[in-house]
Formats: sequence, C-alpha cells, structure tokens
Amino acid sequence: MIWRSLRFKQLTPDELYEIVKLRVDVFVVEQNCPYPELDEKDRHSDALHLVVNDREGQLLGYCRVLPPGLSYPQASIGRIVVSEDNRGQGIAQKMVQDAIAKCIANWPEAGIQIGAQEHLQKFYHQLGFYNNSEVYLEDDIPHIDMIYQAK
Repeated sequence: MIWRSLRFKQLTPDELYEIVKLRVDVFVVEQNCPYPELDEKDRHSDALHLVVNDREGQLLGYCRVLPPGLSYPQASIGRIVVSEDNRGQGIAQKMVQDAIAKCIANWPEAGIQIGAQEHLQKFYHQLGFYNNSEVYLEDDIPHIDMIYQAK
C-alpha cells in the first residue's frame, strides 16, 4: 500500500475525482444519505488529504484532516472512508492513527475533535477518543462528538 498526505492543490484531477467518487459512493449512496458532500473545507490551505492506494494506484481509503477552527475549535479528522472491497484489513485504523499524528504534528496544542457515527464509538474509543456530547442526528444518521485523549 502507498500512504500519502497531500494538500488540495497537490491532488491531481484524477485523484480528486476518485476521492470524491468514493466519498459519494459510501456517504451518499451506500448510506442512503443525500447531503452536500462538497463543503469547501477540502480546499482550505491547511487541510490535509490522507490517501491510501494499492500498488496499481487504485484508491483504497481516504480521510481528511482539518485545522483548528474550521469544523471545531480543535483540529478535526473526517470523511474517513475505505472502499467496500478493502474493509476489514485495518486500513481505517491505520488512517486514523496517521491522521492523529498529523494533527499533533501540525497543531500540537489544539486537541482533536471528531463527529463520529454513533455505531463507530467502540472503534474510536480504541484509538483514544472519548464521548464529548449526547447523540444527535446529522443528515438523519446518529452521531456523537468525540475528543482525542492520548493514551
């Protein structure tokens, strides 16, 4: 696998297309949740796009890391997605660990907050996040805010 961290302007048109296609395929189509997937945060100059490809260049997974103040007062990690054929291989766990490291390296004093789908709480707890809100609906999907606490 090839792991890369890129700024928006470093993404090629084909890479951007594949990222947006995967995000829409999973977050809009698979989860049956029509919402505005493109939210202008991707283009922020400090946003990082973590991209995981196989050796042939096929996109396996993706997440984005956002600076403090863009989604939350803290840095944030979101749009965590693994293609259907590549789930269950630990890609998401390694991506989130990498994203945490990027947040700490870029904004060491900011902390990290995420808006997680409720059913993924256990996954995030294992990575050092704890609940920071009650469950709420976002685009008709139960979510919970979580804060990272280094183990």
